[in-house]
Amino acid sequence: MSSGSSLFVDTAGWAAYYDAGEVQHQDAKLLYKLALSEERGIVTTNFVITEVVGLFTSRLRVPRQTTIAFIDQLKNTSYIEIVHISPLLDDQAWELLKSRPDKDWSLVDCASFVVMRQRGITEALTTDHHCEQAGFARLLR
Repeated sequence: MSSGSSLFVDTAGWAAYYDAGEVQHQDAKLLYKLALSEERGIVTTNFVITEVVGLFTSRLRVPRQTTIAFIDQLKNTSYIEIVHISPLLDDQAWELLKSRPDKDWSLVDCASFVVMRQRGITEALTTDHHCEQAGFARLLR
């Protein structure tokens, strides 16, 4: 992991960090703690948070109050920045999605990639191979 720039955490990264049943859980926790020890900021988006709530509700079956407590913790932690996707960012993400018909990236992926590029973020706490397809380092394998 490189020091200096922020670390982006996507939906798969938050799931791996939260859920002890995920294969990459221990690695996710260690990489997250390493980022904090290096005083790197953590960046995610409100689109990612939306996906996390859906994932916790549907696939992971996390109780609603537990989901709310986890998201509230993310929202109220000073070193976590939740970037809100503005109409301009949404347009940029949509254009990226349209420009890559060869990829099965989601709109959330594309918004994340736009945010990462704009902020010079090169690494993501994720298991998603789409991150590598877009030219970023995927930290969870």
